[in-house]
Amino acid sequence: MRFQACRLNETQQSELKKNIDMASFDIVNEINAQEVDNAVNNTLKEVSTRYDFRGLHTEVEFAKKENRIDLVAAESMKLQAVKEMLIKHFIKRGLEPKALEFGSEEGTSQGNVKMSATIKEGIDRETAKKIVKEIKNLKMKVQPAIQEDQVRVSGKKIDDLQEVIGHLKSKSFGIPLQFVNLK
Repeated sequence: MRFQACRLNETQQSELKKNIDMASFDIVNEINAQEVDNAVNNTLKEVSTRYDFRGLHTEVEFAKKENRIDLVAAESMKLQAVKEMLIKHFIKRGLEPKALEFGSEEGTSQGNVKMSATIKEGIDRETAKKIVKEIKNLKMKVQPAIQEDQVRVSGKKIDDLQEVIGHLKSKSFGIPLQFVNLK
């Protein structure tokens, strides 16, 4: 099998060279569904072994398709205790509790109390704009770009990109951020 060399015009060559020279990384907000499931199961296990929950109706369900965790307990104080257990197990599993957005308490027809926690994934447009603004305020030679639910940062020097990562880790944007694909 023989390969033929393809010819690139000057603009294609300069574009290719520019892409090769540029280092980049992506800023994302991703949650591992298996780890969330493990945290929910560990919470259920702890609820079943705790003495103060014996004989009381308590549920913790993870709906993967809707990215939601439903909490049901006999009373408001127990619901808050289950919520705190879930957050504790999230931290133990290496997940950011900032990814959970808890709704308000509601009554059920059986006289219990329920609450839903939605799991935020991806970076919404407003937060992405804040991240881009924060990067531009650094006045470094890097270019941030919003791409759907992530932000790509590119620059000539990897050291500059690492400095941007360090700066963004020190800031809080209300969601957990992961920095992936540094190349």
